[in-house]
Amino acid sequence: MRKLTFALWTGGYLSLALIVALLLWRTGATPAVGLSAFIGALGLCFAFHGLISQTFMGGGLRLEIETVREAHAILLDQIEKVDARVTDLVESVAQDAQRRSEALSTEVHQLEDLIQQMNDRLEHQLSHQVAAASARHTSLGRERAPHASHMLQVVQDALAENRVDLYLQPIVSLPQRRTVFYESFSRLRDEAGRVMMPAEYLAVAEPEGLMTAIDNLLLFRCVQIVRRLAKQDRKVGIFCNISLASLGDETFFPQFLEFMQGNKDLAGAVIFELGQAAFERRGPVEARHMARLAGLGFSFSLDKVNDLDLDFQDLARADVKYLKVGAQMMLDQLEEQDGKLVITSLPDLNASDFAALTRRYGIEVIVEKVEAEKQIAEILDLDIGYGQGHLFGEPRAIRDAVLAEAEPPQDFIRGALRRRAVGW
Repeated sequence: MRKLTFALWTGGYLSLALIVALLLWRTGATPAVGLSAFIGALGLCFAFHGLISQTFMGGGLRLEIETVREAHAILLDQIEKVDARVTDLVESVAQDAQRRSEALSTEVHQLEDLIQQMNDRLEHQLSHQVAAASARHTSLGRERAPHASHMLQVVQDALAENRVDLYLQPIVSLPQRRTVFYESFSRLRDEAGRVMMPAEYLAVAEPEGLMTAIDNLLLFRCVQIVRRLAKQDRKVGIFCNISLASLGDETFFPQFLEFMQGNKDLAGAVIFELGQAAFERRGPVEARHMARLAGLGFSFSLDKVNDLDLDFQDLARADVKYLKVGAQMMLDQLEEQDGKLVITSLPDLNASDFAALTRRYGIEVIVEKVEAEKQIAEILDLDIGYGQGHLFGEPRAIRDAVLAEAEPPQDFIRGALRRRAVGW
């Protein structure tokens, strides 16, 4: 269609140029003048045609550009609306998830408090029963309260039949949340397979000297788990609880030390843990045994911390390398004085400098019992390097297949029980 239109315009221009040339020729002009007029008229026609076409094309192009700009503006507006809706949706989902997480954490915390209260009451009752039974002991034997006697038999059977499970809870680096340690827990099961909480059996296990057997089994399994992880090129350590009774047992400790002597290559991966109250009650025997373990390269951790006004020099001398502080306890200790955030028990120290202070003594702070994301923001402001709690992972039982690889020799626990039976 465009070619036909151009041909018609060309024919018209030729006709117009011929008319101009004929008019000049009839008025007496020479043929050369007529030919020049023909060519000039034809050139002018094509020149005007080109100018007019260019003008129309420019106008059309500008119109199309404006149309594209309007479409682009409409598209940007729609994209911004969609982005705003997506942002609102993400924020709504995040807020809903945080509300649910906080609600769940609150429920878990309430449940743990309830269980702890029940355990405390049970421990209190058992303590009274054991105390009442102790009053009736004779030189030939001791009569135990029925419940305490039954519980003691359950604990002995669980140890003898190896119904002791190993639980591991991750300890992560902050803020990366990468697992760098595990804390180990032992849980006993009765004949029916019910898992017993520590408060149930500690009241009878500690007075009867059974904690050494439990510590021995837990340690053996921790060593085997560390070796298994090392084979998988996983460089993580395990915190292994040890009781003050085990550290002070002159019969048990030599065997314990001999076992650790044979595994001193794991000195950087096995950390012994005891509570602050137990650490402060240690006597010369316990301190000497801790020093012998430290001489093999092993270090210690302090948990159940309820007072941050610590003797850090004493901790450093005892090779304590880690300090576990409850997250909520730590946050409850914070208060603002003279425009700066301080720790209540250490009012002369900025709260943000507490972790730096412990590091000067070679001690790293671990916040435990972290249950909510809102706790993390405040903890990170304190420059604390490690965290532990349900937010990062709950204690989980080691699978039976893995636990079977970490089983001690058959006479491992029976030997400890036989040695303890001599005192009975």
